[in-house]
Amino acid sequence: MSSDFKNNPLNDPLSNNIYLQALNSAKSGIIITDNRQQDNPIIYCNRAFEEISGYSHNEIIGHNCRFLQSQDRGQEERQIIKKAIKEGEECKVEIRNYRKNGSLFWNELIISPVKDDEDNVTHFIGVQNDITLRKKAENELREEKSSVEKKILERTKELQENHAFLSSIIETVRESLLVLDVDYRVLSANSHFLTSFKVTQEETVGKILFELGNHQWDIMLLKQLLTKILPTNNPVIDFEVEHDFPYIGKKIMLLNAYRIEFEGQYKDRILLAIEDITEKKEIDRRKDDFLSIASHELKTPLTTIKGFTQLLERMIPEGSSEKFITTLQKVSLNVDRLNNLISELLDTSKIQSGNIEIHKEPFKIDKIIHEAVDNLALASPSHNISVNSDTNATILGDELQITQVLNNLVSNAIKYSPGSSQIDVYCNRVGNFIRISVTDYGMGISQQDQKKIFERFFRVRDIQKKFPGMGIGLYICQEIIQNHEGTLWVESEIGNGSTFNFTLPIQKI
Repeated sequence: MSSDFKNNPLNDPLSNNIYLQALNSAKSGIIITDNRQQDNPIIYCNRAFEEISGYSHNEIIGHNCRFLQSQDRGQEERQIIKKAIKEGEECKVEIRNYRKNGSLFWNELIISPVKDDEDNVTHFIGVQNDITLRKKAENELREEKSSVEKKILERTKELQENHAFLSSIIETVRESLLVLDVDYRVLSANSHFLTSFKVTQEETVGKILFELGNHQWDIMLLKQLLTKILPTNNPVIDFEVEHDFPYIGKKIMLLNAYRIEFEGQYKDRILLAIEDITEKKEIDRRKDDFLSIASHELKTPLTTIKGFTQLLERMIPEGSSEKFITTLQKVSLNVDRLNNLISELLDTSKIQSGNIEIHKEPFKIDKIIHEAVDNLALASPSHNISVNSDTNATILGDELQITQVLNNLVSNAIKYSPGSSQIDVYCNRVGNFIRISVTDYGMGISQQDQKKIFERFFRVRDIQKKFPGMGIGLYICQEIIQNHEGTLWVESEIGNGSTFNFTLPIQKI
């Protein structure tokens, strides 16, 4: 395997193109990881793997394969995989994985090592097949133990109980709910829906969803999303509809739709939840307007204060007391801190309004990493910040914004690891991307908080009590990286520190 992998596809462009076409034509998901790099990252995936997992190519490259198990990390098969990778051996397992939308699928995974001429493992090739249907069939066969008559009686009873249970939920939930059949005809509507939209049962039940009211739900994209629910179990998540509704006027509605299933029943039913978010949107708009106005209004006097502070620092009289000098330094420090907070608020306002500007120019990523770390190391002499970055990669992007991301991640690593002085910054190539990792050995972040940490104004409760901040730095970082066609994610455990990673596409020459 080593000579084929080394001599044919990598060195012969024509052969390489044929190999890539062959891999992309395969029905099985195929990935290649680089065992020579830290954490054995994925450097290649074919189209079938993207379809199986639901992730795009850019969201996959740079990750370790374990991200497919999400939080389901207690499986014995993970230890089998870990042992095979450590010993450079082939292995085959059946493991539970999760798609991007959170749905479970069973994966038949075959891992094979690739070795060089010196018998060192350089890469691993993973071949993946979705065996969910087979697993489901096996499970259904195991359940077929009772007699047919007993099954019919039990299923009939379950159907009646589930129907009653579903009906009670629909009526008591304080949210507009509709149950649709396979043809998107309304089977039931709860009282909250009828009250909210000021309609009757006769006007709603038995009607096609897209024909209700003044055809407010007759939206092509919504139709396309709903058609995928029953055959693929892909839900509709947070679909916004802004419309001038009959009887209630102009509103913004948030739609979520799921396939209903109670122990194998109601497989051809869709539950549609409709939430009126008009007021919430208006509150968010006012809040964003306030942040924008307040930030701009504060910026002008703060600039003046900063100028006078700098003037005072240059005009300190000889023989001034230590207390006077120290006080002036504290004033300057807090003015800088306030200036940074206002700058973040302005960035947030620009992002929300869509006015953030990106000035893309080619730059060497290694250079700005070293410069950013050097500047932060001077300001934090108590921390040892190590850098491993020698990619010689050129990035097409906004150098100032990428520097802002680096400064934020390294500053956070310093800030949230008071009991540890070591920070590691690592940059390497992964396929057509570079991946930058910032690792601290501090308090760590819980799995629950990791889901929200990139949201605007979110702060971990325990951290909020100990460290000042507004919770917008990581939100800005994520927006910047997404605007540069990269991804930003975190890996962390409570008490064992955190690693923030992000990828950027390498400029094609």
